[in-house]
Amino acid sequence: MKCTQFYPVIMTDKVAETATFYQTHFRFVPSFESDWYVHLQSVEDEKVNIAILQGDHETIPKPARGKVSGLLLNFEVDDVDAEYRRAQQNGLVIHLPIKDEAFGQRHFITSDPNGVLIDVIKIIPPSEEFLKQYADGVPA
Repeated sequence: MKCTQFYPVIMTDKVAETATFYQTHFRFVPSFESDWYVHLQSVEDEKVNIAILQGDHETIPKPARGKVSGLLLNFEVDDVDAEYRRAQQNGLVIHLPIKDEAFGQRHFITSDPNGVLIDVIKIIPPSEEFLKQYADGVPA
């Protein structure tokens, strides 16, 4: 399969609120907007997209209708410390304060209005122990 684009779709009963959250806090803009579906695109990289979908919409098979659970979105950024300060200034709930991880990340975790966890990450050099676990010896 040759994939031409890949993006997460968050099923929710809070379409407008969720879309506004990602626009306000993560610099997305709508490329399509209706009352049941909003497609958002990063203002910084057109290849970075996320969609918000009314969880009980008729296009969703009945057994799968509902809202999202068990999802963690990763956003890799250039300046995680600046994003952390901005998240704090904007009053976002911080579930994991910013920290360095031996496996090669400096990150913090917040969440959206649906409880979807958002891990904001900057790749940093991993410890020697974790460096050995990368396929080519270098973190992505």
